[in-house]
This record gives sequence, structure tokens and C-alpha cells, in this order.
Amino acid sequence: MPRLVHSLLMRCAGVRLDSRLALLACASLLACGGAGAQAFESLVMPGKLIEGHAKIEVECKKCHTPFKKTEQNRLCLDCHKPIADDVGSRRGLHGLAPAAHNKECRTCHTDHKGREASIASFDEKSFDHSHTDFALAGAHTRIECQSCHKENVRHRDAPNTCVACHRKDDKHKAALGDKCEACHNDKNWKDAKFNHDKTRFSLTGRHAGAKCDTCHAGNRYKDTPRLCAACHRKDDAHKGRFGEKCESCHGAENWKSQFNHARQTKYPLLGKHTGVACESCHTRPLYSDKLPTKCVACHRKDDAHKGTLGEKCESCHKETAWTNTSFEHNRDTKFPLFNKHKAAVCGACHTKGLKEKLPLECVECHRKDDSHKGRFGKACATCHGDKGWKPSTYDHARSTGFALREAHAAIKCAACHTGVLYVKEGGTALARDCLACHRKDDAHKGQLGPQCATCHDERKWTGVKYDHNKSRFKLSGAHARTQCKSCHKTVAFKDASTICAKCHDGDDVHKRALGGKCEICHSTRTWKSWDFDHARQTSYTLDGAHLKVACTACHRQTPSELGAAMPRPAISCFGCHSGDDTHSGGFGPLCERCHVTRDWRTLKPGIVRGKPAPSPTK
Repeated sequence: MPRLVHSLLMRCAGVRLDSRLALLACASLLACGGAGAQAFESLVMPGKLIEGHAKIEVECKKCHTPFKKTEQNRLCLDCHKPIADDVGSRRGLHGLAPAAHNKECRTCHTDHKGREASIASFDEKSFDHSHTDFALAGAHTRIECQSCHKENVRHRDAPNTCVACHRKDDKHKAALGDKCEACHNDKNWKDAKFNHDKTRFSLTGRHAGAKCDTCHAGNRYKDTPRLCAACHRKDDAHKGRFGEKCESCHGAENWKSQFNHARQTKYPLLGKHTGVACESCHTRPLYSDKLPTKCVACHRKDDAHKGTLGEKCESCHKETAWTNTSFEHNRDTKFPLFNKHKAAVCGACHTKGLKEKLPLECVECHRKDDSHKGRFGKACATCHGDKGWKPSTYDHARSTGFALREAHAAIKCAACHTGVLYVKEGGTALARDCLACHRKDDAHKGQLGPQCATCHDERKWTGVKYDHNKSRFKLSGAHARTQCKSCHKTVAFKDASTICAKCHDGDDVHKRALGGKCEICHSTRTWKSWDFDHARQTSYTLDGAHLKVACTACHRQTPSELGAAMPRPAISCFGCHSGDDTHSGGFGPLCERCHVTRDWRTLKPGIVRGKPAPSPTK
């Protein structure tokens, strides 16, 4: 409030004294509080409000916010809610007109002009009606405003439908509804153009030239019948016997039938059917009963088979003539006929006609011809052909992967296939290993496993040649010339030992003193030649007097078991020559410090007899 007073005083600075006194009085009223402020507002009011706002004349805050002019628009719309809705939804004059939408309310509706003032007036002649929800066009642009905008009715509440103004002009008496614009335009009522395609009955052919009242008699438009018979019953040459769906055969161009039996039904007319009159098949009203499409429906009396071959006449016969059959067993069935089957008469297999589905297995017709009595299953075609039961055409190698050669080729099938073919007795698949059939012939008693083909072939069991080099003991040297029985005393071949001493114990001049690993020194060429290199194959080189010493002089321990490696002897001089030490151990066990291997008496150069050799560390 002090700011308001100060502002008023500043504005009074340039006026006369009496005026300033009056303003100071106003300022005093403002300083007195609410009652004074209300009295002040009445003093500064520029003029009385219009009659519609008179009741809020003393409530300035309804339209004004002190020092906030921008709030006035919001306050106006808070009271005038229909206008606010138009502005928000962009409809009506205040929502569509650019001048009204972008300006403040007070631009067009300034108040304080007195009770009788009109703040909503506008120039009707210059008003642009396109800024409303109803743009004026055609004859509407030439009528007076009062024709639609009645007195005491808001402009926004003026009617916007045709019938609201033109109900008295509706010759259809509301029979076609209130959407007059569907046929009429705003230029002239009489210039009516209706698009019949937008209805459920498009006008085509001769219907397009027919007058409206031909169908719409008595100005009847709603529920006009659309069935052909409703208008053309007198033109129906069938007298209703073919039903009321005239459009199935006839078109709007003319009454001549345009019915395409192939396209419009699932039964095309071919051959002699094309010359048959419709009534020959359609004996009852058309569409009343679904006409059967089976041949026997019309030709049962023509069936020479008397129904024994079923009702699928089209499988063999055509529409050209009954006597010409087009059935091909090889093409039209899953069982082509060749050789002896081709010469057989139909009744030989089709004993009950075609009504019963005939089985395709050979045994169903040839069970009496089966010499195997069913033991080899039902797949007769696996071995036999349609040229004759004999000879068998079965290729064992191609069909099973087990080729029959030599002695196998001469035996009978039942020798191996003791049960049902492909399955051995007991329900398990027939084994392919030799022992499955030859276990009683196995002299090795299963010791060598089931791989009989490693040594034997299909020609014979005896006199086979075995490649010993495929075993764990390869034959070389004298072994390659030795007879099998020299090592294999029985056919239990795996019992033969691979240890040299097991076979050559009598040949061992060392009497097992050097162990059973003869191959360390000897080879398979001959016993007398041996090529053991002591220096290369051990860590102890033989030289001097050692070259003349027998092996057993050092290797005195016998192996614990035959075939075991020879125990390793001590490699120190003292280990063998402790009894030859004249020093009685006084000079220690390292004899090689003074002595050489040629003989004990010869000493190394620089050694004084009777004195110990200097220590190797000094």
C-alpha cells in the first residue's frame, strides 16, 4: 500500500493544488485498509460496466489483478467457460479466427462503457464466416444472418444441420434420414446427385438408366427390396423353380444366362455334360437341396459293375463316353503292375470290388505260395520279383553289407537265419561276427577273441597264414624259420611266453646266472654271435685286465625270477677286490687313485710305492 500511495503522489506532482489535495485524500483512503481500498476503487473506476457484468461491478478482482495485465485474459475465460472450451479445442469463432485467437479479450470486448453498451457487436457485412464451424458456400452466402441466427439465441448455438433449417423442404418426409448433403448441395436443392454405389445396391447395366420411382415407388427409399424377383417376378421363365437368386445366372445387362458352371460351382461341365439341359440334373428347386456331384447320383443305372467297384466312376471313366476307360493302374495307384501282375485279371486281387482298401504286401495274395511258411517275414519283394518266384533276386552284399563269399555262398539261408528273417531266435538282431555261427569250430576256445578273420577266411578254417608281425612278438632271424609248434605247444597261442629263457633255457650257457633277458646281448640271428657293448650299454667301461675276466666274475647275483633283469653289481674296485688289498684298507676304497686296470703291481706315474697318493682335492 505505501508503494501505491507513493505512485499516486508522484503522478500528482504536475497537477493543480486542488487536484493534488484530492489525490492525497484518495491516498489517505487507501491507507485506511480494506474499506478504504474499496471506496478508492469506486472512485478510480473509468465507467460503469455493461448490464451482463453489473452484478460484479464492485468486485474488481473478478476481472483485474493489480499490476498484472496478463492475468485479465485468464480471468475472462474462467467465467466464460464455453469460450474457453472453444479456444482450447480450436473450434468456433474464438478458437478458429486468427484475430480472435491471438489477441487479448479486451481488444474486442472492452467494458466500463455503461449499462446499455454492447461489447460483443461486430460488422455482419464484413464478418468472415469461414472462421467458424460452419463455412458459408453456395446459396448460404446470399441469405440474411437472421435466417439462421434467431433473436435471443447465441450465435454459437445456431443450428448446423440441413434439416434444422430445411425440414419443411424435405420431400422425403425424413424417410432418408437427416444427411441431406449426401444427395443435395448448397447451390440448389433441385440439383441432387446421389451416388448409388454407396448403398448396398450399385446400379449397373440397365439399372443405371432406370428411373428412381421404378424401384422407389411412393417415395419409398428405406427398406427397398434388393432381390431381383421383387421387381422381375413376372420375367422369371422358371416360375420360381430355381429360387430367387437370379443374379447367379443372369446379369443387369440382359436376362440371357451368363452362368459359368465351372467357375461358379465346384463341378465343371465337360464332354457330354455340356449338352445336357439343366433340368436333367437340377430336378428340384435350385439351391433348395445341395446337388450331389458323384457320378452314380445320375448314372447308377449305367453302372455295369453293379456297385462292386465303388462309386468313384471318374477313376476309370470320362465324360466323353462310358465305354472309354482312362484308368492306369501304374499311374493312378500306389501299386504299379508289371510282368505277371500285369496279365492278371482285376478280380484276382479285387475280390470284393474297390470298396475295400486292398493291402500292398505280397504275402496277402501269395501266402499259399510262401515256402518259408512266414518264417522270413512279409517282405517277399526283398528276394523275389514279379517275373516269378524263382530264382531269388536278393543281393546279400548290397542289401545287408555282409557279402557271402567262398564257403558262405554255398550254404543255405536257414543255416544262419534259424529264426524269423533278420531276427535271430530270442528277438535280437542277427550277429555278424564269426563266433556267432562258428563257436563250436573255435579250437582256441575264445582265447583269441571274436576276430577270426584276422587269421581265417571264408575258404577254409585250416592252413591259414598268420602275419606274426601284427602280434606283440615280431618274428625275425632264426625265429622266422621256426615252426609254430616249437613255441606254441597248444592252440592256446597266448600261453606262449615272450621271454627268451622260457624257450632257450637249455641253450643258456650262463645257467641263468646272467638273468633271462638274453636279448640284451644276443640277437635272433644266432646264439654264438653277440654284440653287447659294455661301455655303451652301461656306465662302466671294460679295459685292461677286465677285458679277460668272465662276466660271472663280477655279476655274481642270480635274478630272483626267470626273465627278470640281472642285478647291477658294484662298480667300485673295492667292491670286487677287497680281498686283493694288501693295504688292509689303510689307503681307503679308491684303489684307482694308485692302480691301473692292467695289473695290480703297476702303479700310476708319480706314485711312490708305500706312500698314499695325494688327495684329489689338493
